Amino acid sequence: MEAMEDDSSSIKDDHNHNYCGGSDSKVGTYLSSQLSDVTTVPQPVCAPVPDGDPGTGHWFGGIGGSKFMDSDTGSESSEVSETDCTATTANVEGKFTLDSTSKFLLNAMAVEDYRKNHWPNLEKAIDRLLIQNPIDQISVSYAQIYGYIYKCVCQQHSELLYSDLTSKITNHLQQVSTQLQASQSENLIEDFNVALMQYTASLQCIVPVFIYLNKFYIESKLNRDLKEDLMRLFADNVAEKHLDRLMPLLIKAHSRPFQVQPSTMASVVKGLYSLQPEWAQLAPNLFSSFIPQIHPPAVESQLLDYAAHDQKLQMELSMNGFPRGDQSRKRASEDS
Repeated sequence: MEAMEDDSSSIKDDHNHNYCGGSDSKVGTYLSSQLSDVTTVPQPVCAPVPDGDPGTGHWFGGIGGSKFMDSDTGSESSEVSETDCTATTANVEGKFTLDSTSKFLLNAMAVEDYRKNHWPNLEKAIDRLLIQNPIDQISVSYAQIYGYIYKCVCQQHSELLYSDLTSKITNHLQQVSTQLQASQSENLIEDFNVALMQYTASLQCIVPVFIYLNKFYIESKLNRDLKEDLMRLFADNVAEKHLDRLMPLLIKAHSRPFQVQPSTMASVVKGLYSLQPEWAQLAPNLFSSFIPQIHPPAVESQLLDYAAHDQKLQMELSMNGFPRGDQSRKRASEDS
């Protein structure tokens, strides 16, 4: 009977057969074998705590406690020391960290690695995409760029990557703005249109490859969109700086039909409106010619004013060499 009591005090198990015990060599051997097989999330070291019934001595998983209540007397047994349990826990946690790193963070990347290897490659690709020349054959591996960005996001470098991306594009746009400052007035509308179209085409390549950054950082944490942020950079660093020169030239060109190609006029005016809709209030007549619903809705009380405006427009066109032609030669209606 005493032998049986000695054996029962050496090894005790809970309802899930999680064995914990004292300094008995069999228990130590069993725990060692269990710890050596840990490959996933380890089970915490059992800390036997009574659940209110002194006769049951139930066990509860936990880290920290190393004593258990004797099932007969309710007294604490110190067969397992806190030092031993702490050491065992440390071993388990150490193995858990190692296994997690090897399994889930196989391509772990420090900031130095990002600076030396990943961002330089991304920077070169962004340069090629921003400076597009139809004559040049641009060779860019989108799969490789996508892979670099995916790794950066997975390794918690999203904020750093976003900062580098916006800084890089801002520097490029500042150079574009400097080039436009050197443009002659008669060429500014055309040069601005080229810069806007080239930048828009570049974003059609840049935004898709940064989809992971956009989804898991910009949208989820900043509550914004990558394309909108990059278009805002163009508005702040290029369009707004040249608006005072550009708007009078657009109004003048609009008053003289075909002084500037209609497609160029439409592209620039629509581009400015997409960048900042409030700019339409600077020249409502200009923007209303290319974008609907700029003016407030028509009202019946102003029909005479609308008619007078149309007559004035026809007179201006006639004075500028656009006659209405011989109305008598208009083909008669089939009903007549």
